[in-house]
Amino acid sequence: MPHAMHANSGVWQFQLPLTLAFGLTAWVYGRGWLSLRSTSFDGLQRWRAISFLLGLSLIWVAVASPLASLDAELLTVHMVQHLLLMTFAAPLIVLAAPARPFLLGLPKRFMYAFVHPAVRRPVQRIGDTLGRPAVCWCAATATLMGWHIPAAFALAMRSQMWHAVELASFFVTGLLFWWPVARSWRHASPASGWSIVVYLFLATLPCDALSAFLVFSERVAYPMYLSTPRHSGLSVLDDQQMAGALMWTTVTIVYLVAGAILSTRLLSPQPDARQALERI
Repeated sequence: MPHAMHANSGVWQFQLPLTLAFGLTAWVYGRGWLSLRSTSFDGLQRWRAISFLLGLSLIWVAVASPLASLDAELLTVHMVQHLLLMTFAAPLIVLAAPARPFLLGLPKRFMYAFVHPAVRRPVQRIGDTLGRPAVCWCAATATLMGWHIPAAFALAMRSQMWHAVELASFFVTGLLFWWPVARSWRHASPASGWSIVVYLFLATLPCDALSAFLVFSERVAYPMYLSTPRHSGLSVLDDQQMAGALMWTTVTIVYLVAGAILSTRLLSPQPDARQALERI
């Protein structure tokens, strides 16, 4: 059934298979996290587990909750999905650094048969290439702007497969985008840290341009919403303007907060420098 047909029923839909998949993912992660807690003297920081589970919950809200079934009726819901995946869930998952506990939570036979061969040097080299800030910035920006081109947007609304690809690309490029930010936060240094602050500022510009277009345009950007039955009181144009305002405000605040936190960390005395000052 075409994705755009989901809005015709007016009924919130619950994605049981996806929900079970998210539950299994949380169980595997929890199993590995508890294993690390029991074998490591320091254990694994509790906030990382909370960050991962919160990020996973936001992904579920974006793609499998009843709210997700309304994105073919309201552009604002589609924008909520995009923001949850790229702006909230992705940084929470990156900050959680879930790879080690998740891998430990997998069955050992599966690990040695499939995972170990896949995480050797070729994957590490690809990761080093993809982790470059310029690559991450371009990937996230291209995904954001590309899927909001009316032709690409209409394709995703008509096809279940392309809609899944769209949502997956939002999340994957969101992970890429926040990877250099998290790395700079963990190892803050003036050499790379201030470039990441600029990186965050530059990332707001494409979002500002797209948001301004949606907010101030007097024409409907995505005509498929004109032919979709609507069960809310919003007109198509009002919905479009609300979606643009939501992205404009959310991205500005989140990136500003991230930049402020990183700047504060960079301006704070490092432990070694503080100890040297105390000795003097």
